[in-house]
Order: sequence, then structure tokens, then C-alpha cells
Amino acid sequence: MSSFSKLQASDWHNRSHIACVLIMLAFFTSSCFNYSFTGVSIPSDVRTIYIPFFPDNASSGLSFLSDDLNEALVNRFVNQSRLSLSSSPEDADITLEGTIISYRNRPFSVTGEQQTGLNQVDITVRATFKYRTEPEPEWNRTFNGVFEFDPNEDPIEGEREAAFQAMERIARNMFNDALSSW
Repeated sequence: MSSFSKLQASDWHNRSHIACVLIMLAFFTSSCFNYSFTGVSIPSDVRTIYIPFFPDNASSGLSFLSDDLNEALVNRFVNQSRLSLSSSPEDADITLEGTIISYRNRPFSVTGEQQTGLNQVDITVRATFKYRTEPEPEWNRTFNGVFEFDPNEDPIEGEREAAFQAMERIARNMFNDALSSW
């Protein structure tokens, strides 16, 4: 066998190993995508969810709280699962609704100069998760989200970002509680 033939055989052998690895990788990743991002399967008869805007009954004075919560919930339930958004509770398989009941922005830490080092935004939301076919809600719970920010840098944008992150945490917890029902 010539040196050139040995090189071709070795090259073919290496390529076949690479091809096998790529096929196995493709098989593995395609099987992973059959599941939701959380690894929990949604029942086949549950296809739609209704998520109205949660009214801000916390008297926060911040106009963006309901929008931020709605965006975070839609992102979790629609963009990270196979559920589609319904425009009415009558047409939805499940409904997630509630109210923002508490908003606080308070000093969290104090520097050595008796100035606020960090503020903490603390938001509480009361929510109900219900299947259309069931007379009683699956759950009716209070969710809390907190996030800190430095009020000495940009207090307005800092509070805005902290409120958004607190709402993201609340949405994640609602999503996880809903998935545990499935």
C-alpha cells in the first residue's frame, strides 16, 4: 500500500468518526427540542392562555408596572412554551390574571457617610391561575420580586430597571408554579 493510499484511508477514517459524532450530536439536539425549555410537558389539550394587564393597585405612581409585568408574563408563557396568546378568557384554555398589590422603593444599605448605598424595589402581585374547564382556580397566590439599585448613579433609570427585574422574577415564579401544575 502506497503512502498516498495510507493517507487517504486515514483521512477517510477520521472523516467517518467526525460524521458519526455530528450525526449523534444532531440526533441528541433534535430530541432535546421536542420538550419545552423547562423540561416539563404541557398537556396536549392546553394550547392557549389569556393574560390581561394586571392593574396597579399599589399606588406606585409608576405607569410602566403593568406593562412590564405583562411583557414578562407573555415572554415566559408564550415565547418560552408552545402556548399561544388568547384575546379573551372565554377562548383560552387557561387564564392568568391578578393585581399588583404592593410597591416599595426603600433604602437597602447605607454607606459609611450615612448615605444610601443601595435602594431595593420590592413588588408584590396577587395572581390566579385557572383552567377554563375547572370551576376552581389551580392556584391563587401572592408573588414577590425584589431587586436592588444604586440611587446615586441614575436614580430614575435605576428604579425603572430594578422594577423591571423584580417583575421578571415574579413572572418566572408564576411560570414555574404553573408548570408544576402540569
